[in-house]
Amino acid sequence: MSKVLCLTALFLLGTASGSIAIAADPADIQLGTETTSRWRFGIVVKAPAAGSITGIMASYPVPIDWPEQQVKVVSEKVSPLVAKVSYRVLDDGVKQMLVSIPRLRAGEEASAIVEYEITKRAILPPESPAGLTAPEPGRDTRNFFRPSPYIESTDPQIEKLAPDTIAGKTEPWEQAEAIYSWVRENVKYEFSPDIKPATTALKAGKGDCEELTSLFIAFCRANKIPARAVWVPDHCYPEFLLQDAKGIGHWYPCQAAGANHDFGRMDEKRPILQKGDNFKVPEERTPQRYVKQFLKAANATADPDVKFILERVKQ
Repeated sequence: MSKVLCLTALFLLGTASGSIAIAADPADIQLGTETTSRWRFGIVVKAPAAGSITGIMASYPVPIDWPEQQVKVVSEKVSPLVAKVSYRVLDDGVKQMLVSIPRLRAGEEASAIVEYEITKRAILPPESPAGLTAPEPGRDTRNFFRPSPYIESTDPQIEKLAPDTIAGKTEPWEQAEAIYSWVRENVKYEFSPDIKPATTALKAGKGDCEELTSLFIAFCRANKIPARAVWVPDHCYPEFLLQDAKGIGHWYPCQAAGANHDFGRMDEKRPILQKGDNFKVPEERTPQRYVKQFLKAANATADPDVKFILERVKQ
């Protein structure tokens, strides 16, 4: 990842409760206490009792390192019928495990399961956000200014209302916080099993974490503040990008949905699965908001039994 997409260097001081980061600059994000958990990711494929399957290819998003997250492989269990397991990273925001299974005869089963140790650190707000500015679009940041699936930042309704969400605010940090407050005050949280566009949530005045996150991002982008989605198991939240006087970019998170008023801070213990909301996936024709599980077979007499695994390991 380029310099602008990363947090700046931090000096770590060990304590009994975890590693505490002492920021080198008042604008730096500080990393707080750490927590560690183990998670299993993978896939199990079983051929039907009455038929065989050939040419199976599956992909699955797995966690990678971020400034607030470190990932360690604890174990890899790959069954003999799996020919190959490889990995690829898409748009600097998501890592996929790729599983190739040449053939499964009737009733045969193949699996590839990886156990990870995930160390997460709480993100603390900067000592002082004064003087932070919104960067100009660049090669590594342009997607965070543009519309994404379900994030219609150039929709006339969004563009018309966007200036009102930051009325009276001149500093980018204050503008982002004003957008955050506007979304939480004007869109009621209501869970929905279906993903809806930001414009639909705006019109309805309600939405869940996905819709509130999308609306915050849409308003940020409409106001020339780059922003993106962060995905963890069963939840998502936004973060926005500002740069300091040295031109170094810092990603600041906030909790668009939830009881806690977390702006510029985050104490999310679940593993980060993806960062971004506009991915180019080779197997998909259109940009993807979220990189999903995927499986295809060259030939199958009947549908296989497929189980994708994402679960926390009890310790």
